[in-house]
Amino acid sequence: MTTTPDDSGRSEAADLTESAEAATSSNLSDATARAQAHAELVDQIEEQRAAYYGDDSPLVADAEYDELVHRLEDLEEQFPELVTDSSPTQTVGGSVDTSTFDPVEHIGRMYSLDNVFDYEELRGWYDRVRAATSARSKFLCELKIDGLAVNLLYQGGELVRAATRGDGRIGEDITANVRTISDIPVHLDTDHPPAEVEIRGEVFFPLEKFTELNAALVEEGKSPFANPRNSAAGSLRQKDPAVTAVRPLHMLVHGIAVWTPADDSHPEPAHQSEVYEQFRSWGLPISEYFQVLETIDEIEDFVTHYGEHRHDVTHEIDGIVIKIDDIAVQETLGYTSRAPRWATAFKYPPEEVTTKLIDIQVQVGRTGRVTPFAVMEPVTVAGSTVERATLHNAHEVTRKGVLIGDTVTLRKAGDVIPEVLGPVAALRDGSEREFVMPDRCPSCGTKLGQQKEGDKDLRCPNSRSCPAQLANRIFYLASRAAFDIEALGEEAALALTAPTEPEQPPLTSEAFLFDLTAEDLADVKIWRDKKVKGVETGERELVPYFYTRATAKKPSGPSANTKKLFDELDKAKDQDLWRVLVALSIRHVGPTAARTLAAHFRTLAAIRNAELEELSAVDGIGSTIAASIHDWFAVDWHNEIVDAWAKAGVRMEDEEQESGAQTLEGLTIVATGSLSTFTRDGIKEAILGAGGKASSSVSKKTDYLVAGENAGSKVDKAESLEVKVIDEDSFRALLETGRLD
Repeated sequence: MTTTPDDSGRSEAADLTESAEAATSSNLSDATARAQAHAELVDQIEEQRAAYYGDDSPLVADAEYDELVHRLEDLEEQFPELVTDSSPTQTVGGSVDTSTFDPVEHIGRMYSLDNVFDYEELRGWYDRVRAATSARSKFLCELKIDGLAVNLLYQGGELVRAATRGDGRIGEDITANVRTISDIPVHLDTDHPPAEVEIRGEVFFPLEKFTELNAALVEEGKSPFANPRNSAAGSLRQKDPAVTAVRPLHMLVHGIAVWTPADDSHPEPAHQSEVYEQFRSWGLPISEYFQVLETIDEIEDFVTHYGEHRHDVTHEIDGIVIKIDDIAVQETLGYTSRAPRWATAFKYPPEEVTTKLIDIQVQVGRTGRVTPFAVMEPVTVAGSTVERATLHNAHEVTRKGVLIGDTVTLRKAGDVIPEVLGPVAALRDGSEREFVMPDRCPSCGTKLGQQKEGDKDLRCPNSRSCPAQLANRIFYLASRAAFDIEALGEEAALALTAPTEPEQPPLTSEAFLFDLTAEDLADVKIWRDKKVKGVETGERELVPYFYTRATAKKPSGPSANTKKLFDELDKAKDQDLWRVLVALSIRHVGPTAARTLAAHFRTLAAIRNAELEELSAVDGIGSTIAASIHDWFAVDWHNEIVDAWAKAGVRMEDEEQESGAQTLEGLTIVATGSLSTFTRDGIKEAILGAGGKASSSVSKKTDYLVAGENAGSKVDKAESLEVKVIDEDSFRALLETGRLD
């Protein structure tokens, strides 16, 4: 099977998917075709296993590998005669590198886990387990760590061996490397250790350290790791333990394979949850994220919660493991050839996929920052199609080690922002090329430079006239955080600032936004794909953007959206002062700082005339924001914007209002989760209006954390810092009276 992109630039993932589909769509009524389809799938899976487990360099993302295994499982379920003892469905994926490490036999076999991928499959597994045992067992649910499975052997409380999973029976002896991991005790903290105990766990690489490691590897001329799991595996399987020692590896343990008690007075615990408490008492690292649950509804709630908060933990997770808590029931249910019947893993929808990096281009933001971004073959990740992802700056491109033409691993972090993790270096064929950062602005041609010495970002200094910067400022000032002009979207901002016709755009500065008339927009046209009866023709044409097309019966005129635009522009003139401040695109002045400034100074004139020291003295502003404001108003054309808006009728001061009771004065409050009667901005305004400080992060200075539904890790942090956690009703009482009964 080919392991490099073909001449058309297709990725390994695309080849695998097509090949697998072709195999399983063969004429399966023919025994020869069935056998051939089965053999092809087995070959593909084994090749992926070798790359993943043996070389720590996966050629495809986990979801694409899972898809291959599913196809094989379906084929074998339909035609059981195809199943053999060596089939990937009957064996544990893994290998043993006898050239680097000594092979060792596990006392108890290390198994893999069967997977479910949706709630229907989860309920099916739950019902089967319930039907298979009369005991009303509870279930232990925990995060599925995306790391390297490791087996620890303690004899008389002393660590005597550590090994990889390998093929489940034979693993690699990595004792010297594991001893360098600070989480793992060499001696169990107990006076009564078992005579022999084999403990299972996962070694992982913290997410925050992943990019730092890859950067160091690229600087050394080495290939970067594709993802944190493989960085953990590659770090642990080093010939020299000194290399492993400098990598920030961690381990969490989660099971016992063999327990031989030293005497009858200290038997093996009866429940999985008791095993974890035993581990904790011995000084072994366990996950804090587990719960013992009973009903399927409780299990689904646990799965859903961490599906929404999977980025709130320090390590990668790709699902939830659900186990029978009662160890006696585990033994009753037993194992298949490769997995326990008493446990399963709910796999979340893939956040990581592989795709082809077609090009790296650059874009110019509203502050002049020039950002490289990846242009990729469209791929579905976390439920949406992605074909672009930011690469931040030229330094980041080099640090990630990506080349144009690479097959890259893509993640949609937080289910929102697409991020290129790095290249699949094993798939390079020599045609890839390095990205060269331009030295001139792609929008206006101005020479790029650093804003200050040592900056990693390059910026276009032509802030006033650069069409790209102006368009982005127009789009930003229309956002919900500023004037909230719904009819002024990204495409409209581009049409206003850089239309194809006429040569002079309607807006050459945001100063004139509120002076626009419908007649100013009559001739603005943009290029669009030409359609005939709703079908694209493959041609492009110039069409009016703000006006309708003229017909024999009706002349051209302002569109409905254009009329809405002018209505919203008129309403925007009466927005609060803090929104006007945000709309000015002053660096570092977002909604929180703008609210603070508006509340303190009350008028834009007072802010404009304030000295640097006066701005810095405002609580919550500080020297950086103060300097940014002071520098912004020192520019003549910036003041022209303020003056033009004021002349057009934009309100430049907040109306005098009776000050509400300052019930939260002196209190710092953080809100998290979903609240029934407050929006995210609404609760901030309530806190600020009552004299409190609305913070986004929990610290020792936090007085209260308001926790709504699906509150995440902030609750754990608050509890660890002994910050009082209150619900929405308690917050409302605090807001009204200034105290909690």
